[in-house]
Amino acid sequence: MADFNKVGVLILRGDRLLLCRKNRDTSRLILPGGRIEAGESDLDCLTRELREELGAVALGNVEYVGTYEDRAALDDPAIVKTLRIALYRGDLVGTPTPASEITEIVWFGPDSDVSALTPIFVNRILPDLLSRGILPWRTRRDPESLRGSR
Repeated sequence: MADFNKVGVLILRGDRLLLCRKNRDTSRLILPGGRIEAGESDLDCLTRELREELGAVALGNVEYVGTYEDRAALDDPAIVKTLRIALYRGDLVGTPTPASEITEIVWFGPDSDVSALTPIFVNRILPDLLSRGILPWRTRRDPESLRGSR
């Protein structure tokens, strides 16, 4: 069982993917989403987390993408914890603005620097999204070459 269980959402605009930088825990870019609270469904969690992280926005056309597990991105590399993310894809309704938990919103593209991404995103999520054609990137990056790079 994973040490941390979260729900995340994949939001695309053209060939750009919405990622966030939190003001605590880590300086890496993360997917919008978070931990499920007692009694919440995955979609309830996403609704709450989007409000907390991106302001007054809503999510439409939600569909399940997959569940991914890898090591968590922690500030202390000596601490090893696992993270499981149930990932959904959806359309953002409204204009996202960094809210209380977020310092920056980044529209990440095919030529963006992957070193800012979390291990689970580089090792598991990004290769899967590229190999399945979910991300519309024509890129020089081979999805297999990303695995194990973190």
